[in-house]
Amino acid sequence: MQFYRQTAGSHEIWFNPEANRYTTIPNHSGDMPEGTLRAILKQAGIQPDDFLNKS
Repeated sequence: MQFYRQTAGSHEIWFNPEANRYTTIPNHSGDMPEGTLRAILKQAGIQPDDFLNKS
């Protein structure tokens, strides 16, 4: 994924060229809830296993 732009507030928009999709990601301090992460991965077209196995 590639950083696309900052939004007004504490979110960023990222672009996945492989899936040709834009994804909004919150940029807050602290841990992200698992459900939020899963929703972001789904929106980005990334399988959770692929995300976890990426080094």
